[in-house]
Amino acid sequence: MKIIDMHCHIFPEKVSAKAVDSIGNYYYLPMYGKGTIEDLQLQGEKAGIRKFLVHSTATKLDQVSSINDFIAKVQAKGSSCVGFGTLFPGLGDVEDEVKRILAMGLRGVKLHPEFQGFNIDDESMIPIYRALEGRLPILMHMGDENSDASNPYRLAKIIDKFPDLTVIAAHMGGYRRWEESMKYLVGRKVYFDTSSTLAILDSNKVVEIIRKHGVHKVLFGSDYPMWSPAKEIERFLNLDLTPKEQNMILWENGIALLNRTKK
Repeated sequence: MKIIDMHCHIFPEKVSAKAVDSIGNYYYLPMYGKGTIEDLQLQGEKAGIRKFLVHSTATKLDQVSSINDFIAKVQAKGSSCVGFGTLFPGLGDVEDEVKRILAMGLRGVKLHPEFQGFNIDDESMIPIYRALEGRLPILMHMGDENSDASNPYRLAKIIDKFPDLTVIAAHMGGYRRWEESMKYLVGRKVYFDTSSTLAILDSNKVVEIIRKHGVHKVLFGSDYPMWSPAKEIERFLNLDLTPKEQNMILWENGIALLNRTKK
């Protein structure tokens, strides 16, 4: 069975331990991995994963360039990794950095409203969405118990405003905001990924969301280093899905999306 993990956080080795601890402290969850590309590939190999979508999020404006350089170098080292860059609200040269992301061969952009300090529908984000529409997909963190910044209703407004914007709404459209996801996003022109959902949400509910949204718009993601890739695959395979549906989510949908956005 071919598998592409469409949601993996990685960090430079010198800051990986601090970054992983920070994520764990924010979500009050024990972390599984080290957050390095070496550890991700080791865990992925054990789980039978062939390819990884890797990314890291700038939490300060001056981190954008260096993080994009880091992800591009990781992608260039081997065929197993596909990289998504990062942007930041208020970035003065959005178009220039998008062109640089494209020139480096990165295949999308990861954004995290809570960690980057913006609401999805903030006016400050419009230049970013405009620069990415029709060019590169966004992997958008969705949902937070203690914040409204990434609430699904906010993304629904952006989808209406930018109909040609390709968005992967992480965590099945909203981490611990799945009811809002079903209300505002299910069935819309947006991808979901399974990350940080399978260990929490009832499996029957997961299948219901997948089927109502459309299997062709769902991607597998482990959210490494928050979860074990092998355990997440086990949880996924225990869902009441057909072999065809499994193959679409584990491989075909992700590969088709990346091929469509390849520049």
